[in-house]
Amino acid sequence: MKVTFSIEYLTRWGESLCVVINDKKHPMRWCEGGIWTISLDKCTASSLKDYTYVVMEDGLVRRTEWIHHSVKAPSRQKTLDIRDSWNDVPAGCPFPRAHQAAMFDRPGFKGAGTAIPVFSLRTAADFGIGEFRDLRPLVDWAAGTGQCIIQLLPVNDTTRKGEWEDSYPYSPVSSFALHPLYIHLQDLGIGNSPAFRKEQAELNAREELDYPKVFQAKMKWLRKAWEKRGRADMDTAAFRRFVKENEDSWLGEYARFCAKRDSLEEDYYRWMQFHLDAQLSEEVAYARSKGVSLKGDLPIGVSGDSADAFFHPELFNLDSSTGAPPDFFTAEGQNWGFPTYNWEAMEKDDYAWWKSRLRHMSRYFDAFRIDHVIGWFRIWEIPRGEKGGLNGHFNPALPYSSEEIKAAGLPLDGLFHEDPRNPGMYQPLISPDTASLTEWQKDRFTSLYNDFFYHRHSDFWKRNALKKLPELLGATGMLACGEDLGMVPDCVPGVMADQAILSLRMRNVESEGPWPYMSVCATSSHDMETLRMTYDHDPEPHEIRSALEEYLNTPSMLAIFPLQDWLALDKDIRRGDREAERINQPADPHHHWRYRLHLDLNDLCKATAWCGEVRSLISASGRAEA
Repeated sequence: MKVTFSIEYLTRWGESLCVVINDKKHPMRWCEGGIWTISLDKCTASSLKDYTYVVMEDGLVRRTEWIHHSVKAPSRQKTLDIRDSWNDVPAGCPFPRAHQAAMFDRPGFKGAGTAIPVFSLRTAADFGIGEFRDLRPLVDWAAGTGQCIIQLLPVNDTTRKGEWEDSYPYSPVSSFALHPLYIHLQDLGIGNSPAFRKEQAELNAREELDYPKVFQAKMKWLRKAWEKRGRADMDTAAFRRFVKENEDSWLGEYARFCAKRDSLEEDYYRWMQFHLDAQLSEEVAYARSKGVSLKGDLPIGVSGDSADAFFHPELFNLDSSTGAPPDFFTAEGQNWGFPTYNWEAMEKDDYAWWKSRLRHMSRYFDAFRIDHVIGWFRIWEIPRGEKGGLNGHFNPALPYSSEEIKAAGLPLDGLFHEDPRNPGMYQPLISPDTASLTEWQKDRFTSLYNDFFYHRHSDFWKRNALKKLPELLGATGMLACGEDLGMVPDCVPGVMADQAILSLRMRNVESEGPWPYMSVCATSSHDMETLRMTYDHDPEPHEIRSALEEYLNTPSMLAIFPLQDWLALDKDIRRGDREAERINQPADPHHHWRYRLHLDLNDLCKATAWCGEVRSLISASGRAEA
């Protein structure tokens, strides 16, 4: 069918409009009276169910609509004339796009929540590790205390050999597949045997997660479930629907990848993901029915040995790895070990892989944490073979020529290294050797160094981010929250504000000035000490209460605290050893991620005095949800 789109919009000089259908932008033509129009042949009825308009300027998306349009096309009609009005942002809302959780869009909304990894959850029904089913009692506790959000670490599959290295949640082998260890085996009808109950009791009795033992045991029982009921499950309409919805976008590639790795049937992995999706989806629906949203975590990288990189190597720079220069967490910098993105290749199809990844994530999450949001501006890229992050460089960058450096009276050796993406050009070393320089050379190099790392790239990196952020953020209705710690370029805060990405605020972590409303405040993170650990003594509950009150009464839109910090309010229920509360040591690349709660989640709501304490704190700050 031929469809003509028309919309009235008064543009400024240099602006134009596009209609966006199936993620493809179609430039429109200006007509008298501020009417923009375009006629498109071969439009399908399904493509009209979700389309929108964007304002373009200098090749960038400058403005988006609040909500998309949807038109039901009459059957057998050969032509259609659509006249639209711009869907503007409601008065008082600070966001340019609507969210799938409407509470975030209420003017002046402020909420509170809890952060905890799934693997750290504990109930008597577990099998040595937290599971998706454990979210239900956690949701009940959160809703009962007035909280509106639960923040998780990544839940994607990280399986390689089932060893300790796989416990690292930020190194997925698939950006789509869920981790098989989070499945609840009893739902598959295999939890009644004495052998099962004996092994379950032994693993659940452990204070911490023993990842290799849990993996070996759980995969053994999962395989038994497949052999018992796999073929019957595959004959169901629900399984066929799941495969139809996901096969072409990720499921088929993931199944082939795992089958080749393990020498097993492809359908085994489709079946596994079918049940994982069903279990998590049920808990997500339950949480939403209670007014609680789940906040996911989007790793900045994807492993070089992942299904994504195997089937789409053109999307990655496999000769390098991502990391971070020296920062608050480690003086040696960090090497995270996964390849950087080939953004130029991704741009050719309007970031289709990213949009698919985010849309899949939005099935489960109403908000998401962008791990290392600075990576969407530029990344600290480290040549393959380097162990740490000190010998990295920025990508993209505006390096210096040897002539510029020579004209400044500076030597190359000890101060600069060649930019591998721009041969013959040079970037300053993050840790240069200036001992042999004269005083005037030191002053000149310091000026050049500061300009390069903090000012030279501001407009360049700003444009780099604005090429992709409106496209990616507009792909879903998830609330975007950025982890913007470390060496933050000058352009980042402005772009985050323009795109309404909530920033992260924590004490003593480069959070100068008053905290803005468009932020998430946190007492600590999975990479840091818990609140109790920051004191030179084990603090009394009243000291914890004062600290939490301070955070809850900040202007930040969301206040999300680790569950350990909420538990610290009560001496009777918090962990005895505060040093055992930490989840990760970021300076240790071989850290074992094994932290588990010391109590059963089903007992949380039974601790009435503590629950009342949490609820009163949240209510007094004006953050309690009814």
